[in-house]
Amino acid sequence: MNQTIPAPRPAADSAKENARRWLVLAVLGVAQLMVVLDATIMNVALPTAQHALGFSDSDRQWVVTAYALSFGSLLLLGGRLGDLLGRRTTFLIGLAGFAAASAFGGAAQNFGMLVVARAAQGVFGALLAPAALGLLTTTFTDPRERAKAFGIFGALAGTGGAIGLLLGGGLTTYASWRWALYINVGFAGVAMAGAAALLPRFVRTGAAHLDWVGTLTASAGLFSLVYGLSHAETGGWASTTTLGFLAAAVVLLAGFGWSQTKVAHPLLPPRVVLDRDRAGAYLAMLVVGSGMFAVFLFLTYYLQATLGFSAIRTGVAFLPMVAALIATAQVTSLVLLRQLGARVLVPTGMAISALGMSVLAQISLDSGYAAHVLPGLVVMGIGVGMVFATAMQSAVSGVEPRDAGVASAMVNTVQQVGGSIGIALLGTVAGNAASGYLTGKGTPTPALLEAAAVHSYTTTFEWAGAILAVGAVLVASVLKSGGAIVHAPAIVAEPVLVH
Repeated sequence: MNQTIPAPRPAADSAKENARRWLVLAVLGVAQLMVVLDATIMNVALPTAQHALGFSDSDRQWVVTAYALSFGSLLLLGGRLGDLLGRRTTFLIGLAGFAAASAFGGAAQNFGMLVVARAAQGVFGALLAPAALGLLTTTFTDPRERAKAFGIFGALAGTGGAIGLLLGGGLTTYASWRWALYINVGFAGVAMAGAAALLPRFVRTGAAHLDWVGTLTASAGLFSLVYGLSHAETGGWASTTTLGFLAAAVVLLAGFGWSQTKVAHPLLPPRVVLDRDRAGAYLAMLVVGSGMFAVFLFLTYYLQATLGFSAIRTGVAFLPMVAALIATAQVTSLVLLRQLGARVLVPTGMAISALGMSVLAQISLDSGYAAHVLPGLVVMGIGVGMVFATAMQSAVSGVEPRDAGVASAMVNTVQQVGGSIGIALLGTVAGNAASGYLTGKGTPTPALLEAAAVHSYTTTFEWAGAILAVGAVLVASVLKSGGAIVHAPAIVAEPVLVH
């Protein structure tokens, strides 16, 4: 029988050890930023890449979808491999593979090469992301240090999409769309050097067990869910393909949940998700992930198509949201979390995010950035910063060391699935709103089409705000009154497993 014994540690941390921990955070932060920003960095570069490689509008979505499919469907497996093989090993493999896939994509000579590269990025990102969060969990054990570290990490998770838009716009404008991919080689190289030097090695003396039934049903179920939602955006919810994949997802994920209660070594142990604080944190990340995509996607359209912003200026326009999110995440982690707890902070942050959406829903053809867009972005940044800093810590703190990887993977999984739901659902809302606006108005003129587009954006923001508000109520009902889990795990480094 395997049991976990703590790795040895000195009685008091030396200054050198303290500095090492913060260097580890820097390494993990670079990796986390690379993975998160890659969900959006190609969005801005995509039109230029399409022109250069000559693929059609119908093919264009696959450059984004290929990444989402492989990343979302393999995250649970990636998290469990980190638990079994060691998070240092999976982290380094993920970095090396992500860099190689990015270089391949940057050198793509045709559409097929680019899509294969994006899918490969998702595969290695699924190894990398949960390993990074698991390593953070086991590196910082002092409650105050952990709060600060999670505040920084949560801010990176929340702002990565906006930073991706900024980088994608800047690189496309001043270099080439290919650098939106090549830049990852630099990120990964820095992180690999730091990880090799700083992260402790994992030593296992017992047998490793992988739940193959759970792996297959979870991966196939998540793939079907993300693909079905992606197809709904373009093919409609009534499409046979959409309904078929969503039905398959329900069956496969239900089978996965049932199997986890029966096998000896489950891929996702029920004890991880049955804790109310963790369940509430996962639900919050799912809902906020859905709403966040409304900001990044539809507000990008508004800034560029209606206000005439360039790609680089659009990226800069999101920076106030980034600043508000980072500042709020730090204050929340260091001050508010211990005083108020997750049951207050997470729903409050979601409610503030809903308010930000409501502010953005007031934009019009005549709106200006400073007066109408900026306030909504800042309010959104405050709300999301409060949610991410608290939910990410609650989702992984207190989990058994042997489950740290898969608990971390669940954070990324629900955020990715939430994003897919948001794009599919809100994309449909936007399309219906635009067509409804045009009904009965005769032949569409350019001015009428522009007005219809803005109406679709504001309708989408209203829906996103409603989703966030309802989500706040649901999360408040799930989280325990005691609030956040702030105690440290039983280990400092990764565990040594023995019989």
